[in-house]
Amino acid sequence: MSIPFITAEEAAAIIKNGDTVATSGFTASGTPKVVTVALAERARALHEKGEPFKINLFTGASTNDHVDGELARANAIARRTPYQSHKDCRALVNSTGDGINYFDAHLSHLSQDLRYGFYGDIDVAIIEVTEMSPNGDVILGAGLGMTPTIAQMAKKVIIEYSSYYHNSFRGFHDNYIPLDPPNRREIPIYRPADRIGSTVLRIDPKKIVGVVPSNASESIKPFTAPDELTQRIGDNICRFLVDQLRKGEIPKEFLPIQSGVGNVANAVLYGLGENPEIPRFEMYTEVIQDAVMSLMEEGKCRFASTCALTFSDDAMLHFMENIDFFRDKVLMRPGEISNSPEVVRRLGLIAMNTALEADIYGNVNSTHVLGTKMMNGIGGSADFSRNAYLSIFSCPSIQKGGKISTIVPMASHVDHSEHSVKILATEQGVADLRGLDPMQRAQSIIENCVHPMYKELMWDYLKIACRNGGHTPHDLRAAFAFHEALIEKGDMSLVDFAEYDK
Repeated sequence: MSIPFITAEEAAAIIKNGDTVATSGFTASGTPKVVTVALAERARALHEKGEPFKINLFTGASTNDHVDGELARANAIARRTPYQSHKDCRALVNSTGDGINYFDAHLSHLSQDLRYGFYGDIDVAIIEVTEMSPNGDVILGAGLGMTPTIAQMAKKVIIEYSSYYHNSFRGFHDNYIPLDPPNRREIPIYRPADRIGSTVLRIDPKKIVGVVPSNASESIKPFTAPDELTQRIGDNICRFLVDQLRKGEIPKEFLPIQSGVGNVANAVLYGLGENPEIPRFEMYTEVIQDAVMSLMEEGKCRFASTCALTFSDDAMLHFMENIDFFRDKVLMRPGEISNSPEVVRRLGLIAMNTALEADIYGNVNSTHVLGTKMMNGIGGSADFSRNAYLSIFSCPSIQKGGKISTIVPMASHVDHSEHSVKILATEQGVADLRGLDPMQRAQSIIENCVHPMYKELMWDYLKIACRNGGHTPHDLRAAFAFHEALIEKGDMSLVDFAEYDK
């Protein structure tokens, strides 16, 4: 079957107002880069004519400026899930006017929920590939996301054929869709390197409406080098893990690591790489960053199972130039497999993720500023934390020069309850919450994780709360006093608990 080459503008014209559009990729990696830009231009042109045009946008995770940025600025998104991190998209998500109807979702859930029919049909899938045959067999790019599912479900498929990568990704993918209930079986991954699917993704050529050439990069900027603060957090976590290894609470062979995105995650990984007491390790995670590539070249990281290569453009160039070295060290899987709670529990992962805020009892807020404004989304953090051998959450103890304490009496939003958070770390220290009752958790968190400028205030709150008794003491009048002080005075440290001490 002959599949026509078309322009990005011709591809965009295929998509109608109200369509549900799903894209390939995970983070910026593997996402479309030219069709969505043309789609945004089409939306602007229609809006100038007074005609409506918005789509429902489903992606593997966050995207890049080519997708979320362009479409948000064109006011072309009606509904969005599961995760976004672009400032222009975020502004519309938090808008009370003509914004984006955003619903957050666990990254491991979205593919199966789509197959279950929870969110309706997928009208168009836009999928980036790096190789393609006339029968619809394709080699994907640097990120999978939910591509196998949307390729299967979409009524129409638009292919973005990328020539940016000068070496083949053939052999780096493990395309696999689990059976759905009532016929579900185990996902047969028993080690991070186990292959269970196909390196090639087959798309019904009858559904492919056109192929659009592209030569755009992922446009991923490198993370800044760890500063003193992130380095201290990383050092604290590394010391904790070494101590656990010495005690035998982590097997001497170590355990696979899951690491979130960002500077703290990189600081921890570099710390593990530099510590001679940490043996060579494997990763089973949702993304790998520049740091992991370095650890592989140094021989510290043996293997990484991931959903995406979230490398900076310079690091991706280095990867492609040395691709044969990495062929037996990296495997990309769909998000529902890379984040599968079943596999996470079976492998016994050490899961490390970040928090926006945490409270004195160990509840973690990963998503909402002051309980109301969405930052990015829950992503895959709960996929891992609820099922990991060790679930570690970290954050700086203060923000905005001390005007914000990230440890508060009561979290303004809870994504990870006290039941899922085993370890909490800041630059001040580490609180091991395993086996502690609520009061013991509070005492450990205040003593080990709270910044000195807030420690006395936190003890003051706990004294007031304890007067009410109960298993988990709180004073509901004072529980959000930190947040109220920030809103009213611009500084949490200006809270006065004396007015509640009556």
